[in-house]
Amino acid sequence: MTIFEKIARREIPAEIVYEEEDFLVIRDLHPQAPVHVLIVPKKAIARVGEAEAEDAAVLGKMLAASGEIARRLGVYDSGYRLVINHGPDAGESVPHLHIHLLGKRPLAWPPG
Repeated sequence: MTIFEKIARREIPAEIVYEEEDFLVIRDLHPQAPVHVLIVPKKAIARVGEAEAEDAAVLGKMLAASGEIARRLGVYDSGYRLVINHGPDAGESVPHLHIHLLGKRPLAWPPG
């Protein structure tokens, strides 16, 4: 069981800033920007490349909610970045798909 599954079950505390039936949004423990939250499905999906067709609905909901989450966090107008990592070379540290939402500072391109 991943740390995100334990957080969703309320077995591990986390600062939850937004929640819907099938996903939640928590503050990142090691933020890379003044606003850095993780949009996490409650169902364990190891990584984006392993998502199944049945996962499309929750992934779509997570992306669609990003605008509302950004508004609530005060970064909608200034801009924000969404990041999904797949595998260790991409920076994946927890094998449970999640979307990073970062904002409140200029974000360089390319990242890394």
